[in-house]
Amino acid sequence: MFLSQLLLPDGGRAVALRDGDAAHLVPGMDSTRALVLDAIAAGRSLAGEVQARCQGAPVDLGAALAEGRMLLPLDHPDPAHLHLTGTGLTHLSSAATRNTMHAKLDGDELTDSMKMFRMGLEGGKPGTGQVGAQPEWFYKGNGHAAVAPGAALDSPGFALDAGEEPEIAGLYVIGPDGTPFRLGFALGNEFSDHVTERGNYLWLAHSKLRPASFGPEMLLGALPQHVEGTSRILRDGATLWERPFLSGEANMSHSIANLEHHHFKYALFRQPGDVHVHFLGTATLSFADGVHARPGDVFQIEAPALGLPLHNPLVQMPNDAVPVAVATL
Repeated sequence: MFLSQLLLPDGGRAVALRDGDAAHLVPGMDSTRALVLDAIAAGRSLAGEVQARCQGAPVDLGAALAEGRMLLPLDHPDPAHLHLTGTGLTHLSSAATRNTMHAKLDGDELTDSMKMFRMGLEGGKPGTGQVGAQPEWFYKGNGHAAVAPGAALDSPGFALDAGEEPEIAGLYVIGPDGTPFRLGFALGNEFSDHVTERGNYLWLAHSKLRPASFGPEMLLGALPQHVEGTSRILRDGATLWERPFLSGEANMSHSIANLEHHHFKYALFRQPGDVHVHFLGTATLSFADGVHARPGDVFQIEAPALGLPLHNPLVQMPNDAVPVAVATL
């Protein structure tokens, strides 16, 4: 089953559930987050809460997507309380590109990237009740950086690159007592600046402060162990670049539970009512093939197990090269 949020033709918000090919509105709901909080209060699963509300009017999600009416599948009324974060070097073939980007000149000495990747291979899937190796972690922004499916990804004027990262994101709401609740998973484009990152790996934090998109739908329940997808870039309506990608724990060096622990172990990220979108990593980049997207290109990411495809056009913001003025009070 898949959950999504959309705008109705009259401009109102709605929540929709899709089971198979049929989708219908969830009666009386205009927010996934509100639905989640009701489920927590009632002691029900999210799917159980939806089913308890019966079935609303049918809805054509394909038409909504084509018309630009699909919203993020999970958001927050105050964007400052939505956290976009992620982990890297989590997939079994993810180290090669990063290692090349961060290569040292010391011959056989391992880069920091390879050391981190090895830590995941050796300790990223601990036994039940155990804490595993700490993964790489990064911050992307808050809800102001979250871009709806179909909407443009704006690359800042000072950026050196504008590259897609096809990923799966875990979606969470923090309950009233501080418990993180995982709702499900969505396709994501963890948009980044790989040229800046390549310049110096200490600039990774800068390279990640970019918008990101996820959705259009959220898969309820567990993520399949093996997920197959395709990432492509369209230019002038034709495919410029295309590669398959793999995800799911069978293709990862960390378990999802281990990644979640090392994010939510911080009390900062367990504030009641907050929303978290945590990107789980990738192993497929057009940048690794020497491709550089340009304004007007469209990123497309699809994986049937995660529902409808995600697409976003690229927009390059102007760079006036004027320093930000900070006022003094």
